[in-house]
Amino acid sequence: DVQLVESGGGSVQAGGALRLSCNVSGYTFSSECMGWFRQVAGKEREPVAIFDSDGSTRYADSVKGRFTVSRNNTNTLHLQLNNLKPEDSAMYYCAADRPRVCALSDVGEFGNRGRGTQVTVS
Repeated sequence: DVQLVESGGGSVQAGGALRLSCNVSGYTFSSECMGWFRQVAGKEREPVAIFDSDGSTRYADSVKGRFTVSRNNTNTLHLQLNNLKPEDSAMYYCAADRPRVCALSDVGEFGNRGRGTQVTVS
């Protein structure tokens, strides 16, 4: 079975930082399109960042320059969140799939996702 498990969320003050991690099992990790989206209760999913199988990355305009997505060789996807703002508060989800095109706009609809980790910025 494919499993994605997020960790690293928490509560921080504005201007602070967090590092989210997503541990992936059951995949041929290197061939996946992976990314992060976030969601506030009652609102739609918002794409945040994507990491393509060729190593390229793309970010939502709202987080560009503050968030960094990376992947290591031990099946872990990271999202570094710097200079956090209250509007970044949300549940953050890791997702993975093998779409024809690895598009940031689609990350919220990927077929595999974790249960999320909460980020709260005050």
